[in-house]
Amino acid sequence: MMMMRMAANHQALTTANSTTIGNRGKTTNYNKAIYSTKKRRCSSILIRASSSAVSPTSTAAKAAASDDEWKKLGQVCAVLGSQWGDEGKGKLVDILAREYEVVCRCQGGANAGHTIYDDEGKKYALHLVPSGILNKKALCVVGNGVVVHLPGMFEELDALEKVGVDCAGRMIVSDRAHLLFELHKEVDGLREAELSGNMIGTTKRGIGPAYASKATRNGIRVGDIKNMETFAEKLKALAADAGKRFDGFEYDVDAEIERYGKIRERILPFIADTVEIVNQAHADKKKILVEGANATMLDLDFGTYPFVTSSNPSLGGVCSGLGLAPNKFETIIGVAKAYTTRVGSGPYPTELFGDLAEDLRAIGYEYGTTTGRPRRIGWLDMVALNFASKINGFTHLNITKLDCLSELDEIKIGVAYKLQDGTVTTAFPASIEELEKVEVVYETLPGWNSDISGVRDWKDMPENAKKYVQRVEELSGGVECRFIGVGPGRDAIVIKP
Repeated sequence: MMMMRMAANHQALTTANSTTIGNRGKTTNYNKAIYSTKKRRCSSILIRASSSAVSPTSTAAKAAASDDEWKKLGQVCAVLGSQWGDEGKGKLVDILAREYEVVCRCQGGANAGHTIYDDEGKKYALHLVPSGILNKKALCVVGNGVVVHLPGMFEELDALEKVGVDCAGRMIVSDRAHLLFELHKEVDGLREAELSGNMIGTTKRGIGPAYASKATRNGIRVGDIKNMETFAEKLKALAADAGKRFDGFEYDVDAEIERYGKIRERILPFIADTVEIVNQAHADKKKILVEGANATMLDLDFGTYPFVTSSNPSLGGVCSGLGLAPNKFETIIGVAKAYTTRVGSGPYPTELFGDLAEDLRAIGYEYGTTTGRPRRIGWLDMVALNFASKINGFTHLNITKLDCLSELDEIKIGVAYKLQDGTVTTAFPASIEELEKVEVVYETLPGWNSDISGVRDWKDMPENAKKYVQRVEELSGGVECRFIGVGPGRDAIVIKP
């Protein structure tokens, strides 16, 4: 069977080169126009996508990872999400981690989910452990800006060791990083229940409450575990505070203290002054890679507040979460899907509904790495992408999952917002009430109607696929789309010359 054939229904559409379509009801009508005759399923494409997702071949994986293009990037490189997360940062980080000597996490916690592959094609889903763990020559750093759930971290490390990944002496954790406890997870659930119909849609991993403890200055840092007497006093105070705040709060603080007493001996070798170590690594001319978690549009300050994460997944959060100065970053790569996705609640101007959304979700296997929740689907939003680029100063873009659009006759890009007063703007509104009511100004581009999942060289890319990428570059003010993902495997990437 085929994917969507938009040309057959072209007369039902109101678009030519560009149009304005509302972000909710009118978009639904647009989907209905595409499928005016019958619902179409995309079995053949789904088979291709799911089979290729298993793993790349060893030879191809090594070829992609050893390409000279990777070596041209700066001494310090940050890979950051530019949308609402799940952009596919993990694959690029996975490739780059083989070229860098220090690989760092700087914010977030186990709410992040990065999928990486080894040379044999084995798949690993990581949450707290940096993606450089598969590079035996790399030092993995969990920076001060991360909130760390120690039992979960050791579960990850144990799982890696079980399948033959040697983690000994290869990872350090900042003594300034804050600890996340089971009580934070309990509070997370109680807080969401309190919000009722206005839930944020968190991962329930306790991330927000852990950062709240940090902000209210009753948090507990990794270095505090060195002194168990002081640690126990602080944890009891933290639990008492939560008990006063939330009805129904249940937490065995004595059992948790005992649990961490056992963990203490294991964590001590990991604890380090990561600020000093990372800066010394820079002084020693070592290559440093920072893998961002979450994404800019979920940033606590710049995202769709309050439907955001509890940290700053932008360059500012990178600097404060590692203690590495902004002037040391030479390469800042923004990762963006060729379309957009979002998990959880919050405004989403280019959101799609109906069969088109369902098909793209199935083709791209759009389910959260951490939560398994189905992701919301939308067209590429250049207003949001350019906003993220302004904040972060992207030097390059990595466009992922371009192959998922291969069977579309027409592809839309959101290029501006029309406000209620009729004003057309390319600025991203701070107000979610305003954002919920914008109409999106779309530009329509022709599709390429051919499978690009096997393309590895820019010259072999269909012309309309090239035009799509080049148009994104133009709309981004000239930020180069250097890296183009055409499949889930490590080798499935095209480097634009």
